[in-house]
Amino acid sequence: MKYIDEYRDRQLAHEYASAIASITTRPWTLMEICGGQTHSIVKHGIDRLIPSEITLIHGPGCPVCVTPIALIDQAIAIASQPNVTLCSFGDMLRVPGSSSDLLSAKASGADVRMVYSPLDAVKLAQQDSHRQVIFFAVGFETTAPITALAIAQAAQLGLDNFSILCAHVLVPPAMEAILSNPDHMMQGFLAAGHVCTVMGYGEYEAIAQRYQVPIVVTGFEPIDILQGIYLCIKQLEAGKAEVENQYARSVKKEGNQQAIAMMQEVFEATNRQWRGLAEIPESGLRLKDKYAAFDAQKRFNYEDNALEISESPLCISGLILQGTSKPHQCPSFGKACTPEHPLGAPMVSSEGACVAYYQHAVR
Repeated sequence: MKYIDEYRDRQLAHEYASAIASITTRPWTLMEICGGQTHSIVKHGIDRLIPSEITLIHGPGCPVCVTPIALIDQAIAIASQPNVTLCSFGDMLRVPGSSSDLLSAKASGADVRMVYSPLDAVKLAQQDSHRQVIFFAVGFETTAPITALAIAQAAQLGLDNFSILCAHVLVPPAMEAILSNPDHMMQGFLAAGHVCTVMGYGEYEAIAQRYQVPIVVTGFEPIDILQGIYLCIKQLEAGKAEVENQYARSVKKEGNQQAIAMMQEVFEATNRQWRGLAEIPESGLRLKDKYAAFDAQKRFNYEDNALEISESPLCISGLILQGTSKPHQCPSFGKACTPEHPLGAPMVSSEGACVAYYQHAVR
């Protein structure tokens, strides 16, 4: 299969691993940003193929995992109201809030639906003008453009029964927050290729220079990741801190200008609470004033609610999302916390680090 098989070539993978070993002279710690990269690393045994001097730690690159508990509670409360249909992506429905999740609300009678696109939610609003349809909008810069398009389409159609509960977050501010922690261990980043496909990578150059860390825009297949590691280690060994683009078959420096323009038309940056981390300045998106009528928090009077609710004391997902612990180091991993009975979001989402370790038997 073109663009897949050639990036899973076993012989080439071993050659890259040997090349990495040949240039590695001391211990290095790298963070992969995206949960999709984490799954590929664990599934294909990349962390066991590269030299032991290189430690890969997993970043906060799972948007479902970093959605605050209080926002999930708001979604459940809104969905439980009469004449309301709440829609979101499948992963989001199973993520636990403070005491329940959206699937449990559905089992109790709430109209909660899984959709593949926010445009599906717009269609539902068109089909039944007597119901309020809310899209629980989750994701990084990869999904924000289609949410923006849904808002623009709803505005064009004059829909007054469609709104979004916005949980979109931005990657570069999170990277800066991690690097600003004096206890951080990162010496290099593998940036998320899909985010950069939308946004480009010009924004990362200032981060690389300010914090003196190499950043390699990296794809998701095994050869992509091994090549990204090679480029990152090569820079570290040479004392460089630059941005490189391993994922050139998808990413251009300027990104997707149409998608960026759509986001900028509808959204503006705002401070955002990240589950397991903290409030990060300018790390989230909110609707601009001219689209405020589509803000579900305003429509249902939740905008002043605090978004700080503690995790279960049995869950260390905050430490995992910060890259200071790994899933199998959690006492609850595989015992009190499983995909069937998750305590934290990383054990639910298809991009969650805990699910990756559980599915691929890293215990």
